[in-house]
Amino acid sequence: MGDLKHLVLVKFKEGAAVEDIIKGMEKLATGMETVKGFEWGQDSGSEAGLGQGYTHVFILTFKTAEDFAAFLAHPTHLEFAANFAAGIENILVFDFPSVLIKPTTAATAAAAPPPA
Repeated sequence: MGDLKHLVLVKFKEGAAVEDIIKGMEKLATGMETVKGFEWGQDSGSEAGLGQGYTHVFILTFKTAEDFAAFLAHPTHLEFAANFAAGIENILVFDFPSVLIKPTTAATAAAAPPPA
């Protein structure tokens, strides 16, 4: 098995300070050694209705389940999660051990066309 992924899909409440929330998440992820990687993105126009109103995705990568558990229990995460929750209208969370079939490399990522 590969890394453990923590995928979070979010629809923010009207008027939520989304940029501040994202900056807070970036600070949280980069400041914790247990977080191996962090990615986020905003929906660029899912096929009609398939996005179900979710606007943002956040993916945190952990080397082990123990690293993920330490992240979840960390006081900095708990504080951030309370603030994050206040701005959320809908959320979907999915945690899974990844099965990597084709890794992204710098060369393939640079050659790949941007998402539509």
